[in-house]
Amino acid sequence: MSLIKSISGIRGTIGGKPGDALTPIDIAKFTLAFGIILKQKDAKKIVVGRDARISGDMVHHIVVGNLLGIGLDVIDIGLATTPTVEMAVTAEKADGGIIITASHNPKQWNALKLLNNKGEFISDQVGQDVLKRAASGKFDFVDVDHLGHITQKDYLSHHIEKILEIPFVNVAAIKAKKFKIVVDAVNSVGGIAVPKLLKALGVTDVVELFCEPTGKFAHNPEPLPENLSNLCAWVKEHKAHLGIAVDPDVDRLALVDEQGIPFGEEYTLVSVADYVLSHKKGNTVSNLSSTKALRDITEKHKGQYFASAVGEVNVVEKMKEVNAVIGGEGNGGVIYPELHYGRDALVGIALFLSHLATSNKSTHALRSVYPKYVISKNKIQIEEGIDLADIIGKIKEKYSKYPQNTIDGLRIDIDQDWVHLRGSNTEPIIRIFAESSTEKTANNIAKKMQNDITEILNTK
Repeated sequence: MSLIKSISGIRGTIGGKPGDALTPIDIAKFTLAFGIILKQKDAKKIVVGRDARISGDMVHHIVVGNLLGIGLDVIDIGLATTPTVEMAVTAEKADGGIIITASHNPKQWNALKLLNNKGEFISDQVGQDVLKRAASGKFDFVDVDHLGHITQKDYLSHHIEKILEIPFVNVAAIKAKKFKIVVDAVNSVGGIAVPKLLKALGVTDVVELFCEPTGKFAHNPEPLPENLSNLCAWVKEHKAHLGIAVDPDVDRLALVDEQGIPFGEEYTLVSVADYVLSHKKGNTVSNLSSTKALRDITEKHKGQYFASAVGEVNVVEKMKEVNAVIGGEGNGGVIYPELHYGRDALVGIALFLSHLATSNKSTHALRSVYPKYVISKNKIQIEEGIDLADIIGKIKEKYSKYPQNTIDGLRIDIDQDWVHLRGSNTEPIIRIFAESSTEKTANNIAKKMQNDITEILNTK
């Protein structure tokens, strides 16, 4: 069993003993800690939504009941995507939000993701306060006359309406193309949200694959190429123009072209950014482990690219700092700030389809216009207590002649290639990502870095 506490919330496997997994006691404790911290700032109401996980109903009842018990009013939006909950917080002028989802983790996992009054993930400081309050176990409940009230609402229509209001979401062009699209929603809320969005965009021929929101994921829910074999096959079988895959909470978007070939999750953001920048000039942001193709596209449009530390909170902070017009992460996470500061597969779909429709290209042809880079993603196990900073320091010194970035571990730019080393926040490993124009070179760079780290570990 696993229980992982982080600054943005808590996630774990369902069942087991309190403190070792995400049990009802742990769910209540962290919900209360966050709710009480909000109340100390004179909070009145909070938005709650969830994905379609099997455990979602159980977790949802505990979360809502405890919030009511400390006197907070709850806007319950039920089955909802993560970006929909984020947008509901601002629409309701709520004081915060809780999203019940473990994102791309398998079905035995669930989590509480915590939002501030801007519908964005909470800051490091607030996260630390939540962890401390939860550990203290000190919670006060209100009397019967001051219990919170619950209001049930559906915010998906609001979310879609706001997407349609984006000036360069081109519904007319999308409708005219008469696209046929296969949707793999991995049996979660995307099965509700994505077909409804496509209908609003004028797509009438939608083939639904794993769209029933049962929470019984038909495959590994992370939308990586190795998990999309059914989608690839269905796109070819149904002679579709495009395949769309989302993760259980619909903040990541992966695409498949008409030949049944994955578009590449790194290129979701690249293609959407290309379209946005063709209509609105400006800066872009992605994290240090994302493809440099975004830099290439940004500079083509006379903008400036900036890198952030890994993590949505860090990307958003950097986007605000440099006034970026588009940004996100290479895992298929598109952040379009005119809508809201959060990864949003739905706005990604609308912008990509507008791009595809107006380009007069097939999906495969559109992918071919972008730089061809390959990222090799690896990790190396380290023992508990190993000084990661010392390892990174030695690597930094060995490759000192190359440009380096140390805002999150160490990224080294080696001529036209790069490698990024960083420790995991949740397990004793070092992640090693390398990118080059060929798979062989990317793997060789990563392997060389693995050997360097092993050599350092063996001298300890």
